[in-house]
Amino acid sequence: MDKGLKKIKEVEDMLLNVGTLLMSSGASTGRVRTTVNRIADALGYNIELLITNRSLMLKVIDEETDRFIASLKRTSPHGVNFRVVSGISRMSWKVVEENWNVGQINAEIDRLVALPHYPRFIILSSVALAGSSFCALFGGKGVELVVAFVATFFGLFVRQVSLKKRFNPYVSIFFAAFAASLLSGLSVKLGIGGSPDLAFATSVLFLVPGVPLINSFTDMIDGNILNGITRGIHGLIIAFAIALGLLCAKFLFNI
Repeated sequence: MDKGLKKIKEVEDMLLNVGTLLMSSGASTGRVRTTVNRIADALGYNIELLITNRSLMLKVIDEETDRFIASLKRTSPHGVNFRVVSGISRMSWKVVEENWNVGQINAEIDRLVALPHYPRFIILSSVALAGSSFCALFGGKGVELVVAFVATFFGLFVRQVSLKKRFNPYVSIFFAAFAASLLSGLSVKLGIGGSPDLAFATSVLFLVPGVPLINSFTDMIDGNILNGITRGIHGLIIAFAIALGLLCAKFLFNI
């Protein structure tokens, strides 16, 4: 491969890396397309980009020589990492304003990927506090807030463990919903607190697929119909897994 094609290949690999990172971190299809196009334009290349839910197909064209390279890269399973999404977005503007080269871009991507996660206990406690806050918003008090906190904490812990054991993501969500509703359902069965049903209803809200459903809507509005439908179905399956976990707990306690 000569130097010209090698340079195009370096740009292509970098752009595919940016696109797949954004997709797997919870960015909408429109955001991925805009960001990748912005970086390519700043580097002086034309691109043709096809984005599906699990892969990206990219063709990079050198404007001066009219030579091109086309490749496909598979997207890793989708999650939510707004730190990566916002970091890449800021980086794309620096590429435009400060004329970054491919080496600088790759270094920044490596830095973003290597950023440490919050400690596990902090994540569990923060999400549990959010679950308790939801319960308070719906009118829960005192004991109900404690039950919601504990149930949410335990549910998220079960989800983390099941994912670590490489269970199917939807099965992991079912396990988490069942575990959380099992604890909160016990308070309903025993009549702990003034309104234990509030803790039962809010203990699984941490599993609600907000990002997939929002991305589904924005993708449909932007004309990315296939990705919008795929993400919408993904969100519905998650909602079904949550409902199934709640249903199993209700049948178990006959509530």
